[in-house]
Amino acid sequence: MQDMSVSENNPLLNPGEPAPEPLESIQKHPWTRYVALGDSFTEGIGDPEPRNPGGNRGWADRVAEELGRGQEDFAYANLAIRGRLLQQIIDEQVGPCLDLQPDLVSISAGGNDLIRPGGDPDLLAEKLDAAVAELSSGGATVVLFNGPDTASSVLGRIRGKVAIYNENLRTVAARHDAVIADMWSLRQLADYQMWDVDRLHFSPLGHHTIAMMVLEALNVRHTLEPLVPKALPPRTWREARSSDLVWAREYFVPWVIRRLRHQSSGDGITPKRPTPGPVFGSSGSVLPRR
Repeated sequence: MQDMSVSENNPLLNPGEPAPEPLESIQKHPWTRYVALGDSFTEGIGDPEPRNPGGNRGWADRVAEELGRGQEDFAYANLAIRGRLLQQIIDEQVGPCLDLQPDLVSISAGGNDLIRPGGDPDLLAEKLDAAVAELSSGGATVVLFNGPDTASSVLGRIRGKVAIYNENLRTVAARHDAVIADMWSLRQLADYQMWDVDRLHFSPLGHHTIAMMVLEALNVRHTLEPLVPKALPPRTWREARSSDLVWAREYFVPWVIRRLRHQSSGDGITPKRPTPGPVFGSSGSVLPRR
């Protein structure tokens, strides 16, 4: 069994699940070219890995690693860029994605819109519907992500809008025979250790857990093992308050300033994997040290 990196900022334990299946027993799947579209979630922010392109790994890389096992002709591209709004993703990524002629596409978009004042889940779903129609027009399988139901991040403040958007996404998926990657039902995401310290992005543990869910939604057998957070002692009110103040100073205030200046965390960033190619595991580690 592979060793698992552990640190105080990312305490994990192996719950004793069975060892991964040998590679020769992994189920073959029909896809040979996977392209991931989206924002920071798909780029892999919160899951740092210096050895990976762009310096991050994330759920999409993890999914591609599994899809590529035992399939020499499998290729993967990731066009996602942090901070992108839905319309930017449509304008900047859908066309280049189609040019790559994928047979599997994932698109996660709309979260950055919903978190802003005035984000309309109905209007966003209409825009996404048109994009999914275009992405699936050539026969590619399209994977859509709904939003998580959790109070462990700042997304908990827009739970109502997320719920409406999620229901709209189910209609979009049914219309275009797309696959729903159901984060709303992924109860594990309620644990705050699934989230990065910025409370907006997922931690390595969160990305790992989401990657497993995506593979299962695609009905693909894989070698990933379930991981659970290590039990931590409860925090005192003073400790929680101090943590909130540090978060506000280091993450919330800079976010507000960027909004006021009409800046994005993705300004100047280019896709980390613009060209389809083979993808390999991160030097054998299940989770990187944080």
